[in-house]
Amino acid sequence: MLAPLMIPLAVLGVTLAVFIADMAMTKDDKVGLGVLSTVGLVGVLAFSFVAPSGDAFGGAYSQDAFTLYVQRTLLIAGIIASLGSISHAARCFPGRTGENFLMLLFSLVGMLILPGARDVVTIVVAFELMGLPLYVMAAMHKRSRKGVEAAWKLYLTGAVSSAIVLYGLSFVVGSTSATGLHHLAMSQPAPLTILGMMLIIGGMGFKLGAVPFHMWVPDTYQGAPTPFVAFLSVAPKAAGLAVFARVLLEGFGHFRLIWWPALLVVCVATMLLGNLSAIPQKNVKRMLAYSGVAHMGLLLLAFGIATIEGTAAMLFYLMAYVFMNMGAFLVVEVVGQSGSDDVVAWAGLHKRSPALALAMLMFLLSLGGIPFVAGFWAKVFLFMAAWKAGMSGLVVLGAMLSVVALFYYMTLGRSIYVADPPADAAPIKASPSMVWAIGLCVAGIIVMGVMPDVFYSAARTAAAVIIP
Repeated sequence: MLAPLMIPLAVLGVTLAVFIADMAMTKDDKVGLGVLSTVGLVGVLAFSFVAPSGDAFGGAYSQDAFTLYVQRTLLIAGIIASLGSISHAARCFPGRTGENFLMLLFSLVGMLILPGARDVVTIVVAFELMGLPLYVMAAMHKRSRKGVEAAWKLYLTGAVSSAIVLYGLSFVVGSTSATGLHHLAMSQPAPLTILGMMLIIGGMGFKLGAVPFHMWVPDTYQGAPTPFVAFLSVAPKAAGLAVFARVLLEGFGHFRLIWWPALLVVCVATMLLGNLSAIPQKNVKRMLAYSGVAHMGLLLLAFGIATIEGTAAMLFYLMAYVFMNMGAFLVVEVVGQSGSDDVVAWAGLHKRSPALALAMLMFLLSLGGIPFVAGFWAKVFLFMAAWKAGMSGLVVLGAMLSVVALFYYMTLGRSIYVADPPADAAPIKASPSMVWAIGLCVAGIIVMGVMPDVFYSAARTAAAVIIP
């Protein structure tokens, strides 16, 4: 019965190993916990290629190609976050290093269950297992006013999100007398069912940071520990979009003409407000926060497309987004150690650290969709699928806003390469673990840019599970 759950259980085993090691180590030397966490997650990622598939608990959980693809995306995010957190945790909260990695792993366990959840009870439990540790990690800078504000805003919006999703699910379950997604796929469009769907879309909008539920994103990103923000910006959203795909495409796919108009408004508003709000930002973390809002708007297009190509494009986009967005935030972490997070602090970075400057430029170009890195193919696949689905107007809008995005990305790029020499010309050095984390992100966007067909083929196989 538990064989299909071996990947989440393996991460739970890594969590237990980190906990025991934390108890055994002295308070002054816990850097090894991050190494143990990273090595453990690498082992689980390798195990995922031989992990058994099938259903567990009467179909409440399904380990299939879709689940496996999203799980590998999440494991890669966990590995990068664990590597990127080693030096930050040792420097900023050395007495709570163990808690940092334990919360990361516990949250990851919940995320790994979500893409395979095919029962609303499983979805709710996994969401809470994912969310509660994130609130703790956001508050790791507990002596910082902005850190406390970041944690409170994440907690309050997360609690509201969970309440709205639960309220919506109660209407859906009450009107259909079933909790399984396969039963929901055979339900009729009763008024309570439709109301429940709208509430679920609203609650999920909070978790994805979609407009008008995005208010927490810039403040939380600015105040929380940056390596954690790198993880928060991609992993929970990947898990949330996977659940969205299960619920809307697999469970309520026959109601698409009802829920898509509402989601379309959210999609367009998210793309517009995210890009336009990013333009005036002077703080790099806030700029990347609004950039993330805009990217969520693009990803929501996949639900309107509702084809194998559209869902595959979303899955490809998610993996590319892990590499390019986490890499950008990790560079922000390194640069922020020697100054501030404002754009002016990046002036002349190419003279202080040519490698960091080049890495950040590559991440920015990928986020903007410039050929031929991962972000370019992510947008091409998504726009091609939308065009084939007859959504030419949204494709034109998305392409225009991608040009707008290039403006604020290249504003930072200009500061790095063209601005006046920096006031502080001292070289910026990254820790070995951070070099590995950023290098992994650079390698990811290059490999996905050079060999997109390999990843897109795997994404198509995964999407075929959701779209009949």
